[in-house]
Amino acid sequence: MSEHQKIIDLLPYSHPFLFVDELEKVTENGILGTHTFPMDAYFYKGHFKDNPVTPGVILTECMAQIGVVCLGIFLLKDEELQSFGVALSNASIDYYLPVLPGEKVKVVSEKLYFRFGKLKCKVRMFNAEEKLVCRGEISGMIKAE
Repeated sequence: MSEHQKIIDLLPYSHPFLFVDELEKVTENGILGTHTFPMDAYFYKGHFKDNPVTPGVILTECMAQIGVVCLGIFLLKDEELQSFGVALSNASIDYYLPVLPGEKVKVVSEKLYFRFGKLKCKVRMFNAEEKLVCRGEISGMIKAE
């Protein structure tokens, strides 16, 4: 099993609330991962009627899972990670383009700082055409228990 898959397996999420399909690159300073939003995802029913788009809160969650939680797990790799605590502490995101059912997105996250269990990252999401979907900063608390 690859190191990237081990990180995904440690995530405290499961279907239908897991928004990480693959991690392509992970370093001490950042991470790059992807997710494809299924055509039949539960949140498309009613958002919006006859014109489904991925809710902004789901896009933010996808960026947080890849850009903060996965990176945090990697940064804690030297600790015995049988379990850990994680909590979102702040998110400031600007949205530019919609994400439609079935669309694949790429999340790029750059670590701004990681100290005293708080990880703050600059995150960007791109669509398959490499167009910027949204960007911002997300902070979270993560620590081995």
